[in-house]
Amino acid sequence: MKFVDEAKIYVKAGDGGRGCVSFRREKFVPRGGPDGGDGGRGGDVIVRASAAKRTLLDLKFRQHYVAKHGGHGEGSKKTGRDAKNVEIVVPIGTIIRQAGSTQIMADLAADGASYVVAKGGIGGRGNARFATATRQAPRFAQPGTAGEERWITLELKLLADVGIVGLPNVGKSTFISRVSAARPKIADYPFTTLVPNLGVVRYGENDSFVVADIPGLIEGAHDGMGMGVKFLRHVERTAVLLHIIDISTEDSRGAWHDYELINTELGFFSRDLLAKPQIVAIGKNDLPLTRVRLKKEIDIFSKKGIKLFNFSAVTGKGIPELINEMASMVFRQRQKDQPSEAAGD
Repeated sequence: MKFVDEAKIYVKAGDGGRGCVSFRREKFVPRGGPDGGDGGRGGDVIVRASAAKRTLLDLKFRQHYVAKHGGHGEGSKKTGRDAKNVEIVVPIGTIIRQAGSTQIMADLAADGASYVVAKGGIGGRGNARFATATRQAPRFAQPGTAGEERWITLELKLLADVGIVGLPNVGKSTFISRVSAARPKIADYPFTTLVPNLGVVRYGENDSFVVADIPGLIEGAHDGMGMGVKFLRHVERTAVLLHIIDISTEDSRGAWHDYELINTELGFFSRDLLAKPQIVAIGKNDLPLTRVRLKKEIDIFSKKGIKLFNFSAVTGKGIPELINEMASMVFRQRQKDQPSEAAGD
């Protein structure tokens, strides 16, 4: 299925129904008086998050969502029928913005979370509502109010605890396939991963966390080079970044060079990404060139005050230590995010 994480749609809520101008006309009731009913309410347009959705692809094919108008009032004080709401189902993690604005209208970060993006109009009051002792035969009623309408943009940010970043072909997809049930495309050429992949990592008996494999960055990504930075929004929600580096090739310019290059691109996208805790790991430690260069790279990072992990997704060496570090940082961050109990509770 094609992965789509942005969409622009038009939403129009239903107008409220007109109030009715009517007078009671029955045999033996010569002065029946006004009996016009109220109009019905127009339908709302609601966006709801669902775990069953994974992409905004459907919204690319249908861009207009219009709710029906409320029914008009009738005689005998009959109220018009309320119109049904129109519901748009989107993936969890979808952000709603007014088109052309950066202000967030809603962030649907939980299954079942919803937001009314266009509110239906209110039905007008019938003439029976306006009858008074001094105005016994009102010959007017209210029209219904118009429903809201607007263009909105929907932006999907995947919900994950750990975001995996790095240059193309460093082994991110192989790593996520090793530690989770995810099966991303794996090949020995750059930009194998064209869309973000999610995987659930089991830890201990009952705990787990979610990792997201983000398509590789290259130097100049902030200027649109390679695949650009369009997928980096999917690591903005993560608690931890796992930065995987590959030094197994003849043309490698060193782990520190690649580390700084990627962090430069992260900083161009958002300074908040640089503030996230980051685990740095060299992959492919089963390959000869990696083993030869590893000690020197560990010493370089150690002098900078950074612990450098190493692993092989093929043999599994170093994977348990890396999972323990990710889990420790994720669960520590979860505890920080939990609201503190009020004193005395």
